[in-house]
Amino acid sequence: MSLKESQNLIFFTPKNEAGNGAVFVDIGISAGFPSPADDFRETRISLDEELIQNKEATFFARVSGQSMIGAGLDDNDLLVIDRSIAPENNKIAVCFLDGEFTVKRLRVEGNEVWLKPENPDYPIIKITEENNFIIWGIVTNVIKKV
Repeated sequence: MSLKESQNLIFFTPKNEAGNGAVFVDIGISAGFPSPADDFRETRISLDEELIQNKEATFFARVSGQSMIGAGLDDNDLLVIDRSIAPENNKIAVCFLDGEFTVKRLRVEGNEVWLKPENPDYPIIKITEENNFIIWGIVTNVIKKV
């Protein structure tokens, strides 16, 4: 198994290329009644600048599975993961557990750590000394297709 792929997640690194970004229409998009758009301002936006705080420590991974659907992470969503963020209780983390990557919510109490899925069909995992366990990075954003 390589670092780039496991059964649960496939990792990608951001491209470091300077581009113009996508067109960004700087108006509030109404989710209620439509508003006239004749006076909108058009600028460029870079999703790298919006979603990535630390390029050297940021990776993308595609979700495989349903264990985090309650947190809004669905099968095939693209995660933005920052390895420079310190893990904390209740953060969603990508972890390396016993030879596989997984994404779960961290539960930390004292010296005890649990990996909590956000789907009742999956068990909570208690981390013990017998586990090969690393918190690999913290999920900062999720990109969905609609």
